[in-house]
Amino acid sequence: MNKKYQLNSKENKDFQKFLRDELLSFGKRFPSESGSSYYLGDDGTPWTDRPRETWITCRMAHVYSIGKMLGVDGCGELAEAAIKGISEELYDKKSSGWYAGLTANGDILPDKQCYAHAFVILAGTSAYLADVNGAKELIDKALKVYDEKFWDEKEGLAVDTWNTDFTELSSYRGLNANMHTVEAFLAAADALSDDKYRVRAGRIIDRVISWAKDNNWRIPEHFTSDWTADLECNIDNKADQFKPYGATPGHGIEWARLITQWAISTYKDDNSSLQSYIDAAVNLYNTAISDAWNRNGEPGIAYTTDWEGVPVVTDRMHWTLAEAINTSAVLYNVTEDIKFSNDYAMFMEYLDTCVHDKTNGSWFHQLDEHNNVIGTVWPGKSDLYHAFQSTLIPYNDVSVSIAKAVKNQIK
Repeated sequence: MNKKYQLNSKENKDFQKFLRDELLSFGKRFPSESGSSYYLGDDGTPWTDRPRETWITCRMAHVYSIGKMLGVDGCGELAEAAIKGISEELYDKKSSGWYAGLTANGDILPDKQCYAHAFVILAGTSAYLADVNGAKELIDKALKVYDEKFWDEKEGLAVDTWNTDFTELSSYRGLNANMHTVEAFLAAADALSDDKYRVRAGRIIDRVISWAKDNNWRIPEHFTSDWTADLECNIDNKADQFKPYGATPGHGIEWARLITQWAISTYKDDNSSLQSYIDAAVNLYNTAISDAWNRNGEPGIAYTTDWEGVPVVTDRMHWTLAEAINTSAVLYNVTEDIKFSNDYAMFMEYLDTCVHDKTNGSWFHQLDEHNNVIGTVWPGKSDLYHAFQSTLIPYNDVSVSIAKAVKNQIK
């Protein structure tokens, strides 16, 4: 095995640091004059004709806040810029909450998205840990808005989308926003020492595991207002950017990591309960990899499958690889099963061979089933979040959110 790809080797740690530093350099041109994030092109050039979206700005705030904690020059100023953009031009001073984004001309993108608001929480917690100006005010405001508008205490789940002035709630319910809510709630619990949010994350996780277990460990993604699974959602638009048809193996992989993080932080003194959640995480991961990895004789993780595990959209999205790197490392660190470290090496080799852009830096965001670069769903390289986290999560405390884990390491 090439030590460059082997978990815990010096060569792999050096490779991950190289990738991390390259990403931070690649993305440094993201801020607009007011701080909201431009969508980045293939070489890191801002695409100023595209909307400046809240979720992307929050991801950049999160990444550069961690970069600041790592002591990388210039990251503090970039984190400050992003937090300013989130706190000012992307915030709705009239109705509260955050716009989905702004057009290139400064017009408001309609709707208030749970997905974006979860990322505001994540950005605020990371910036708070990094001592970025305005971060504490941002996280307090973000949690207040989220608690009032998106958290459904009765269901123990989050609703999805309001109209812009918070007067009309969409009937759609979705697990993508709930997955990033779990991430955000765990980050808030870790940063603020408030276990209310860890408990809420667990309520979401229990529902997701129940749905997945009843569906052969393939997670339903889309639901009606009463939380009835809509397994045919977007059957006529199978490659939708945020609501694709069928199962999304990358989400099964990502849920497996989040479940593991939550379970270890919650049940560190209860081995029986802990093991039941680790077993669920392993089932989710194994099903996703079996369904989606190398199904056509070429490496890569198919974007979606049907409910029998047959690939539907065979394109490879960079974020699924990043999550596979994360989760294989986390599961190895928890179980010491050599299968997961072998998977990690396999994913790292694929990254180095096919997905890492050695000319421009960063990772190609979308490849076809033959690993040719395409951009039908994800043109350019919108942000750094998934790729950047995958350079850190394998080598940090698996029970702690990544910004807090980095903070703990550098104390």
